[in-house]
Amino acid sequence: MKAAVLEEFGKPLAVHEIPAPTLGTGEVLVDVVAAPVLPYAAEVFRGERNYQLTLPVVPGAGAIGRVRETGPDATRLAPGDWVLCDPVIRSRDDTLTPDITLQGLSGRGEGGLFLQRHFGHGAYAEQLRVPTENAIPLGPIDPADAGRWTALTLCLVPYGGLLAAGLRPGETVLVSGATGNFGSAGVAVALAMGAACVVAPGRNEAALDDLERRFGSRVRTVRLTGDGDTDRLRATAPGPIDVVLDLLPPSASTAPVRAAAMAVREYGRIVLMGGVGMLGGDDLALPYPWLMRNSVTVRGQWMQPRTANASMIALARSGLLDLGQFAVTEFGLDDIGGALDHAASGRTRFALTVVRP
Repeated sequence: MKAAVLEEFGKPLAVHEIPAPTLGTGEVLVDVVAAPVLPYAAEVFRGERNYQLTLPVVPGAGAIGRVRETGPDATRLAPGDWVLCDPVIRSRDDTLTPDITLQGLSGRGEGGLFLQRHFGHGAYAEQLRVPTENAIPLGPIDPADAGRWTALTLCLVPYGGLLAAGLRPGETVLVSGATGNFGSAGVAVALAMGAACVVAPGRNEAALDDLERRFGSRVRTVRLTGDGDTDRLRATAPGPIDVVLDLLPPSASTAPVRAAAMAVREYGRIVLMGGVGMLGGDDLALPYPWLMRNSVTVRGQWMQPRTANASMIALARSGLLDLGQFAVTEFGLDDIGGALDHAASGRTRFALTVVRP
């Protein structure tokens, strides 16, 4: 099959023929129709983010495709079915603390690297091998819309954080990093889940204005200045802030994370799932007495639980999450370099860069 291969960090991806994957028990082979390209993918492939990848590798995290072949444990999937390929692959021999690898992107620790030996190759290829449970039925879709359905892989990240927070309809959510790629998707997902209001802080006024135009009065924006941000975040919300979800990237400092976190109400919940501190810098400092006396819950969340995939698809199918708001730009596999450049060009809010092998 044809695939784009990362042979060495810092070198362009090479597109050439490699052996097609073979099917094993507990696995599904998928013909890749559309695969998303992350805005920071080029940084990963240059080695700037220090992601754990065993080279050479076919990168690409997540895909929309059609089942090519199933193993003996698949009782409902059949060749030709449309599926979402979930890149979050978990080991099956420890249900309490499974090892995890993000297929085609990064492993977590030695166990994640071990999983990469078999499930390392990602979606920038004509075929993809995934565990049976990672091929999630989509139902019928228009093949021309496959690229737009890759928005699910983006939206699933903040969805995992909001599920971890136990978001309930009618609550107020603050999305820290709301003007970024994952953060803007988080605003849309929170509203789809029934949030009464989303507080959206940021420094990019054009991006803040865009959020207000898209979602109306249920979104209230705040321009961050670094001075008195916590007070203004609280004042902007229509009432107490129930949930804070942080999705800021590694380039951000801890200051806006702290300002957002400390805007949460008594008994509120804070979920951290951004990249702050991953490339060095200060640790996040939250006051022990404030956390304790206000009974605030703080937790980290990496990606989403497996069960999130089906309910996210249902949100999109129902129209509660409108995938039509995402602009899609598509590239052939032979132009993977152009796709990476486009993804990194700066327009990341509600914009998808997609490779169609």
